[in-house]
Amino acid sequence: MTTAMSTLPTEGSANDKPVKYHRDHNINWWLTGLIGVLSLTILVPLYFAIVTALKTPGEAGTFSLPSTWQWQNFIDAANKVNYPKAAMNSAIITLVAVALTLLTNTFVAYAVARNMDKIFFRLLYYFFIAAMFVPFPVIMLPLAKQMGSWHLDNQLGLVILYTVLGLGTNLFIATGFIRSIPISLEEAARIDGASTWRIFWKIIFPLMGPINATLAILTALWAWNDFLMPLIVLTDQTNQTIPLAQYVFSSQFATNYPMAFSSYLMAMAPILIVYIFAQKWVVGGVMRGAVK
Repeated sequence: MTTAMSTLPTEGSANDKPVKYHRDHNINWWLTGLIGVLSLTILVPLYFAIVTALKTPGEAGTFSLPSTWQWQNFIDAANKVNYPKAAMNSAIITLVAVALTLLTNTFVAYAVARNMDKIFFRLLYYFFIAAMFVPFPVIMLPLAKQMGSWHLDNQLGLVILYTVLGLGTNLFIATGFIRSIPISLEEAARIDGASTWRIFWKIIFPLMGPINATLAILTALWAWNDFLMPLIVLTDQTNQTIPLAQYVFSSQFATNYPMAFSSYLMAMAPILIVYIFAQKWVVGGVMRGAVK
């Protein structure tokens, strides 16, 4: 236990002594230790992946540091998997999916949040929430056939699916936050002659900054790391994303572990860096949307 002390001046005569405040910081060492042990389930495999990626094939399979650092493994893996092309495809799909999600899902959430007293919007809300509990393999084959019949078995089709299938989770997060925004702000804008569309984009949407960041990051993580949906939707090999390229690469170089682990780290690095710098918005946004 550590104690911090601060002093603040008080009103009155000059002879009055400042009031002292003591703040106690209690640390739950059992919980801290448990979290430390559980973190090893992530740190140990990550360490193994990094050291394996920098070894020769003969040294792979151990936790020891490499005798010589084989940075060439990353260059060879990038060439074998055509990393620039696959990364560009994943980046395009991810960025467009994030933009379309923010433009559409937030407006749907606003319409539902402000009309929860109406039976139609209430049923619509529960319908999208219920869709969160439908396993994707149940609708996987019908969805693939439908997208093929509509000639959407391409990157555009993937973007539409990410936008629509993510609506349940995004609606759950955003609706709770929008309902916490005072409706008096909208009433004042309506008195000044603002339309619903203008109220949303000029008042509500800017106030949804933390929630928008959360939705953007969650959508980006899903679109970048997703394997199953691109596998069943995309038919043109030139449009394959990084997870698909990794799948083909792993089947061809299953025994060359250093090169395989190098490709895995390159695929993971961009979205991991984004998440590290933006994780506070993810946690804060989810808490605001779930509690309020």
